[in-house]
Amino acid sequence: MSRTAPRTGSGFGRLLVTVYGILAFAAIGRSSYELATKFSEAPVAYSLSTLSAVVYVVATVALAKGGPRWRVVAWVTVAFEAVGVLAVGTASVVSPEVFGETTVWSGFGQGYGYVPLVLPFVGLWWLWHTRPDTTPLAAPEAAR
Repeated sequence: MSRTAPRTGSGFGRLLVTVYGILAFAAIGRSSYELATKFSEAPVAYSLSTLSAVVYVVATVALAKGGPRWRVVAWVTVAFEAVGVLAVGTASVVSPEVFGETTVWSGFGQGYGYVPLVLPFVGLWWLWHTRPDTTPLAAPEAAR
């Protein structure tokens, strides 16, 4: 027998899903505007903004749903987000001319109060914290 883990979208997870949702909404707005009005000016930056928006939307839904399959989706998207913000953040500091313009992940999310840098690690911690316990419980004394 194993204990039932808390759902990813309950308790602290509600706050996490809310923050992800706000960031998803902001990233969708930003990337939609950039794609519609100035994509040719900085296609790499604006494509990365669109990618980050998609990642935030999928992570939001996966964390909110929280079932076994959605947990896998959440692990993948949140881990991808962590790698993305570290890679793009590093590249944007070392070689800012590569992007032409800033992205959600530029400067490690500086334009968004560094929330894009902190959020995936909080998300990974939450996924780990709410993982199902697969360790069998000790047999009761009467069964021995």
